Amino acid sequence: MPVEEFVAGWISGALGLVLGHPFDTVKVRLQTQTTYRGIVDCMVKIYRHESLLGFFKGMSFPIASIAVVNSVLFGVYSNTLLVLTATAHQERRAQPPSYTHIFLAGCTGGFLQAYCLAPFDLIKVRLQNQTEPMAQPGSPPPQYRGPVHCAASIFREEGYRGLFRGAWALMLRDTPTMGVYFLTYEGLCRQYTPEGQNPSSATVLVAGGFAGIASWVAATPLDVIKSRMQMDGLRRRVYQGVLDCMVSSVRQEGLGVFFRGVTINSARAFPVNAVTFLSYEYLLRLWG
Repeated sequence: MPVEEFVAGWISGALGLVLGHPFDTVKVRLQTQTTYRGIVDCMVKIYRHESLLGFFKGMSFPIASIAVVNSVLFGVYSNTLLVLTATAHQERRAQPPSYTHIFLAGCTGGFLQAYCLAPFDLIKVRLQNQTEPMAQPGSPPPQYRGPVHCAASIFREEGYRGLFRGAWALMLRDTPTMGVYFLTYEGLCRQYTPEGQNPSSATVLVAGGFAGIASWVAATPLDVIKSRMQMDGLRRRVYQGVLDCMVSSVRQEGLGVFFRGVTINSARAFPVNAVTFLSYEYLLRLWG
């Protein structure tokens, strides 16, 4: 099994993570809290009360973990295509796989990514939702002192299953949307690249950016539900499951709740995924 795709996926995932984490923090706050009037209000309040570092809460853990999960996505995607088409990454421009195979490989990568991602994403969301200012003399400590303390607290208070809270919503979100993600990327690359040639850097950037937007527009409704279920149980259980969370959210806030955070998701998605795909393709060509 080629390992280059896994390594390239980790490095490109780490680069995208650093670029997109501040936007992700704002997105998570908007989806799980009702104290903000919009994106700008949320950003101003985070900066005012928590300083610039408030935008980077929960990032150290994803660098070591969620970036690795990104390597699972790209590695499984590429190796699934290898099984389906018997063509390696370097041969796929000359022998392009069918869009059906691309979609199936993307769905497979998304499903396995979600399984690996669930505990790490839960910890990230819990840390991002801590609104306490950075520690100052005499101020009360935050509920979680860091990712390890957060994981230990969840395990102690909610049990092993607590670490996988929201996992079903995460799988339902990532399985089809990662199919859309790779399908959009490959489709745009083919559209603007002469047959048999590698796409230019500009094409990769644009195709990666729009692939990110397409996947996040499709993912946002279940992303809202996923984030809410991950925060559920922090003080008391509110939702009985994915369907109950969806029904309760619509009943209380209307259908618009499913698109909460879609604007900032899209704004974040373009640069993050443009950089992710460009670094991924560059590394594979470098090592090819």
